[in-house]
Amino acid sequence: MIENFTFGRLCIIGDVLLDQYVFGSVNRISPEAPVPVLLHSQRSAVPGGAANVAVNAAALGCTVDLIGVIGCDDAANKLRDVLAPWSTVELSGLVEDPDWTTITKTRVLSGRQQIVRIDEERLDPLSDKTTARLIDAAKAAIAKADVLVCSDYAKGVLSDAVLQAAIEAGRQKGIPVIVDPKRKTFEAYRGADLVTPNRIELSHAANLPLRTESEIEQAARIASGQFGGDVLVTRSEEGMTLWRKGGALTHAPARKQEVSDVSGAGDTVLATVASVLSAGQSLETAIVIATAAAAISVSKLGTATVSRAELSQELRREIDEAGNLASIEDAQNIVENWRRHGARIVFTNGCFDLVHPGHIGLLHAAAKEGDKLIVALNTDRSVKRLKGEGRPIQDEIARATVIGALRDVDLVVLFDEETPLEIIKKLRPHVIVKGADYREDQVVGGDFVKGYGGRVALVKIMEGRSTTSLVEKATRSTPDSQKKSSTNAS
Repeated sequence: MIENFTFGRLCIIGDVLLDQYVFGSVNRISPEAPVPVLLHSQRSAVPGGAANVAVNAAALGCTVDLIGVIGCDDAANKLRDVLAPWSTVELSGLVEDPDWTTITKTRVLSGRQQIVRIDEERLDPLSDKTTARLIDAAKAAIAKADVLVCSDYAKGVLSDAVLQAAIEAGRQKGIPVIVDPKRKTFEAYRGADLVTPNRIELSHAANLPLRTESEIEQAARIASGQFGGDVLVTRSEEGMTLWRKGGALTHAPARKQEVSDVSGAGDTVLATVASVLSAGQSLETAIVIATAAAAISVSKLGTATVSRAELSQELRREIDEAGNLASIEDAQNIVENWRRHGARIVFTNGCFDLVHPGHIGLLHAAAKEGDKLIVALNTDRSVKRLKGEGRPIQDEIARATVIGALRDVDLVVLFDEETPLEIIKKLRPHVIVKGADYREDQVVGGDFVKGYGGRVALVKIMEGRSTTSLVEKATRSTPDSQKKSSTNAS
């Protein structure tokens, strides 16, 4: 799961903002004008814009080089102050320009209700000197980055020249290039791998209404043609839809969540997608995880970050199957969902006829090898072929019920063949676990799993524990055997 991801380094370039909040309560209307009177209680400030993307990525575990332009003013000092606690966000790429005003958004709230927003900005074109310094800082950061993120708030930092230089540097480095767009159309982002427009931005870029799924698909195809990459459209309460250049669609539905404030939710999505990609995961996995992050973000008041622990808890809650017995077809769907949530899938198999401490120890050790444990049980016919007449002692449903009730087990499947090779091929686990009484080259499916980057784990087992020994002991202790023994003694 995400707590086990190894996150990389991001270069985030774009419009850095300072988000301020003035809190209070309104109990009356002013006698001077028909406006509410706010009784002030507190004030706070947090990073905004590209800076918010940076701290969201840092909250998940990324190292970030933040590139942008700030003024020589009090707002710039405040922005540095609120970024200071984020030790993994490198600020040397913030270019100071005395002719620039650090962009500030101040929101005034009564309780959780926003009354008014005050923006402070002077959007003059950047000088040639500042543009050159910005490009130099971006290239230096991209040279050591795993992912490039362009956070465009249409405030002037991501000019054509800066975008072209940054995207070209990212392509030369061979890293994913992601853009959160604000242009009317997306030609300026040519060369990017992914753009993340919201519904309105995509509609404007494609000059199409987005009322139906087919219109969203058509608009994404048009937008992709403008810059040449994939399109991830964020759709508020409808979730997200990823359109790939080949035409494949992946939809991640929104989580049911009480919405407190949507400020900065797009930044959280952008940061999460980039962070998950930096950990070597697929884009499909990234959008599933980003959807969960967005749900947490909008439940918070104001521009906020989502921690790795919060996100892990949400993702685990969504994939809690609790040891159910499933058909192979259902198991494939469940496992694919786990995979998209970033889970490492562990597989082991056996008859598990009479469950004993040796079985418990094996399953407990197996569960530690990943996030989700699948146990494949031999069917009754398969057990009979392997163990002979009189086995199994418990039928397959009884065995599946007992194994599925163990807290370490997340899914149970049955297989009728002599080996579990075919089911391993269908489920494609990350790890196969067997007892240390096997050699790695004896593990069925081991070569197949290692062929796509998985591994085999051999775990310690308890000596002298087996179902066969239990059966033999029980047979020696039956009344008939005791009676027989007594007769012989006499």
